[in-house]
Amino acid sequence: MTAVKIEKGVAQYIEHNLYYYFEYVRDIQRLKKDILFGRVSYDENVGGGRGNLPSRPTERRTIELITHRRLERLEQIVHAIQTVYRSLSPEKQKAVQLKYWSGKSYTWEQVAREIGVSVRQLYRWRDQIIYDIAKLLGEANS
Repeated sequence: MTAVKIEKGVAQYIEHNLYYYFEYVRDIQRLKKDILFGRVSYDENVGGGRGNLPSRPTERRTIELITHRRLERLEQIVHAIQTVYRSLSPEKQKAVQLKYWSGKSYTWEQVAREIGVSVRQLYRWRDQIIYDIAKLLGEANS
């Protein structure tokens, strides 16, 4: 297995997304509800003139759901994390759970001890996981 290289800023961005994964899932659900139930108000008439969205509420909400940029990006991030996570071995899944989703501030050394692997091995796993997520998001160099 060859070592994967990824830019430091991209790796930090992916790790940030891993830490906030469950918050992103909640945000997606909230944004969809807000759009579907009309709690999001857009002033599409900035500068005057007539808006280009349909005046019928159902069609308008459908278009808003499809075009909402934040919602779209959150869905891409969540999908990439889920796809990579589901492909991992149980040991690697446990590493992700402990480090990013446990709500505790585990160090990599503590995670390695908990799983029973070396810290060096754990870092290789982490780098590969981050690379795979970045690749799905279009953030990694092939």
